[in-house]
Amino acid sequence: MTSAPTHYFRIMLGAKSVYAHQCHEEKWFGGGWGITQNLTGELTEDWREFNAKFIPIYLAANPGKSKVAAGLACGMLYTICKGIKQGDTVLCPDGKGAYWIGKVVSDYQYTPGQPLPHRRKVDWLSKTILRPEMSDGLRNSCGAIGTVSNITKHAVEIEGFIAGSALPALIATDELVEDPSVFALEKHLEDFLVANWAATELGKSYNIFVDEGEAVGQQYPTDTGPIDILALSKNGKELLVVELKKGRASDAVVGQVQRYMGYVLDELAENGQTVRGCIIALEDDLKLRRALRATTNIDFYRYEVSFKLKKGLA
Repeated sequence: MTSAPTHYFRIMLGAKSVYAHQCHEEKWFGGGWGITQNLTGELTEDWREFNAKFIPIYLAANPGKSKVAAGLACGMLYTICKGIKQGDTVLCPDGKGAYWIGKVVSDYQYTPGQPLPHRRKVDWLSKTILRPEMSDGLRNSCGAIGTVSNITKHAVEIEGFIAGSALPALIATDELVEDPSVFALEKHLEDFLVANWAATELGKSYNIFVDEGEAVGQQYPTDTGPIDILALSKNGKELLVVELKKGRASDAVVGQVQRYMGYVLDELAENGQTVRGCIIALEDDLKLRRALRATTNIDFYRYEVSFKLKKGLA
């Protein structure tokens, strides 16, 4: 019988790592989000059932929050309490530029009246990871908005840090891009687009979804994977699902975007809101054009990357 694979998560220990040292000393991590009841017996195998029950509870505890914010909070709470398994690995920032590494050693525990009352026990390793030592990909994943970020795609690199071995070479693996060799050059595309959103064509009509000043619309989790960017029209009537492909996108990305759009319609859209999709890639092809011909609510944009070499000293 084979053992379950290890998964890896970045967990924030309170806003700006305010509880980091307490968590490290007492060997736990956790979450709260204003939900104060004991969740023992509420953690079903389907996180969608959990969200359906606790999104209204979250909204009651956090007046003025949107369903998008509620879905994100409840999804992260479920991940901390149930989605993360014993034996999984967590990376938690210490608030000073390093990450503690821990192995999860307990199931869900409730500690009423305490900070982050929904907790898991963890054995911290003696090793830490400094942000400058990380690859760009791992650093970006660990810097993602939100309390919980699944960083399992960087498992080889993380295990290398634990073992004390050298960093692996960068490998691009995106089955929905036909030419992944351009990935290394354009690995900052998403962060660049987010940072410069207001200056783009999409930024004229949409804002990246923000909650309490944080762009929670970047890498928004769904039951079929994370949405690269979730935006809201300036009039509040339309949600936009943006999928970025670093290279030439294949027609398979159309189905991916449609799955994300279906999730947004079912789980996040408020009454009267519509959902639109957008694919951004370096190039398209005939298969993608044919697939898009059959849709009326998914747009395609090409991006351009340019740089200059100037001879001489500054």
